[in-house]
Amino acid sequence: MEPILVCRGVVVPPDALRVRFARSSGPGGQNVNKVATKVDLRVDLSRIEGLSEPARARLEHATRRRRDARGLLVVVSRRSRDQYRNLQDARARVQSLVAEAVQPPRRRRATEPSAASREARLRSKRRLSERKRDRQGDSDDE
Repeated sequence: MEPILVCRGVVVPPDALRVRFARSSGPGGQNVNKVATKVDLRVDLSRIEGLSEPARARLEHATRRRRDARGLLVVVSRRSRDQYRNLQDARARVQSLVAEAVQPPRRRRATEPSAASREARLRSKRRLSERKRDRQGDSDDE
């Protein structure tokens, strides 16, 4: 199997990949019961070469719910009736996950609320205040 090239210097080597094929549900006619087209691709994230520590941490965090008991990233593809296309799809998804982790997140720039949003907030507070005041009733009756 070929390595997955993510970007310059970042590579998922073939020994980090494990591929299994299984019969898939869905369209395919009679072939559904005969041909193993579903791809179960598992990736050992610790073997990815060229990832910086922050990028590795982002990848670990982004994939925390997609890992099996051994810590391998699980990517399943059954979009196509063709085994090769499903394998390519699974590899592309791994590539995009790693590429996303390589890009540092944008820093959030602090902004102030607009005049309209401030006015809407105050209008809402006024309405709630009036509603509560209306519920109190007269205190002279006691």
